[in-house]
Amino acid sequence: MIPTFPLYRSSRSWAVGGTIFATLIWSSSFVLVKIAMQTVGPLTVTGFRYLLAGLLIIALMPLRGRGWRPLVELPRRLWLHLGAMGLTVYAVGNGAFNMSLAFMDATMVAFLAAFTPLFVLGAAVIWLKEIPTWGQGAGLAATLAGSALFFGAGGGLPWMGLALALLGLGSYTHFSIVGRAIARDRQTDTLTLTAVPLLLGGLPLTLFALATEGWPAPDPTAWTIIFFLAAVNSALAYVMYNHALQRLTALEVNVIFNLSPLGTAVIAWFLLGEWLQFSQIVGMVIVIIGVTVVQWRRRGAPL
Repeated sequence: MIPTFPLYRSSRSWAVGGTIFATLIWSSSFVLVKIAMQTVGPLTVTGFRYLLAGLLIIALMPLRGRGWRPLVELPRRLWLHLGAMGLTVYAVGNGAFNMSLAFMDATMVAFLAAFTPLFVLGAAVIWLKEIPTWGQGAGLAATLAGSALFFGAGGGLPWMGLALALLGLGSYTHFSIVGRAIARDRQTDTLTLTAVPLLLGGLPLTLFALATEGWPAPDPTAWTIIFFLAAVNSALAYVMYNHALQRLTALEVNVIFNLSPLGTAVIAWFLLGEWLQFSQIVGMVIVIIGVTVVQWRRRGAPL
């Protein structure tokens, strides 16, 4: 029997709440990364962030009472799946998204990331046989429409930034589908599901970043941001994300993440001077309604 966090228990409401909290945390990621990139390369920020997060979770695993047994007992097949997840989303996906920040504003990158549910919808239907209801489909459409309205005033997209963002979208889709399948079937515990991909994705990316970008500058602000991203935006948020996948479908979890670009825009408004327009406020309301519709279930409906 896999232990669960007492804070979450196993209820659906806690899973939804944890996902929303993780989304609020991730809202600051693109803005913080953009600030750190003033002195540290994008791949270096990404690699160290995820490598440190993986090491932190592994160091804390004995506090659960089972030591490192889940890692030792992990089947080779799962090592391969978790390693593929780490390379896909942490090394390739987040690396691509962070590199796209060199070509686009943080709010525009967050907007493109909001299209992940559209990719996940198609993939979940094909591989996980998770068919959304008509109401969930309408909620998804409203969410995407609200995101488009919110960020529609951003102007054109540079082709290089768009290509990098699309690469990130594909990586996030693979991560969501494989992670949902492993979490849904309880193939391993939440901490292992979180730590191993972080470690196996962050380590090779860190080595590649040091080889291509050189050793990073000893800037206190940048390294404070990197450590914060590792502990809070990666370790804590991804643990909550993977735990939520045990109770929510891949589509439901990723639709909630459409709240992330809205939070990013608010943070960027304060830190980067990006002002909100009336159409963007309307888009925010539409997105929140869409997320609510997707989460709505009839009493007694199956998960």
